[in-house]
Amino acid sequence: MSADRTPTGLPTRAARRTLETAPFWEAAGQGRLVLPRCDACGETIWYPRRFCPFCGGREVTWVEASGRGVVYTHTTVRKGVGPYGKVGPYVLAYVELDEGPRLLTNVVGIDPAEVRCGLPVVAVFDPAGDADALVRFRPA
Repeated sequence: MSADRTPTGLPTRAARRTLETAPFWEAAGQGRLVLPRCDACGETIWYPRRFCPFCGGREVTWVEASGRGVVYTHTTVRKGVGPYGKVGPYVLAYVELDEGPRLLTNVVGIDPAEVRCGLPVVAVFDPAGDADALVRFRPA
């Protein structure tokens, strides 16, 4: 899945990569969403890690995700803190991916008052740093 790499107007910063998260951040920087999947039980895993929290399996494979999902729950933040203090209102949401996991993210490209649970969304990649990107979602 290759998607938009468009600035959203929300704050960003370069990723803090670890051994476990490096494949996720590398793909995001290329405008792709990848997730680890357990080789033993087939569960898609979020947050990135090298073992399966469902069955304890130690073999995971990174797979390309569709980048599609729905808003599971959300809130509108009217006054943020730190770098988010100068932007707002903005939507903080859990998006349930078609592959199953739920990601804490932002919904962009829509009036916050129009965001609702069940809203179909698609991943967008907000440039952050020289080679990184944050995964956010816009209406599909």
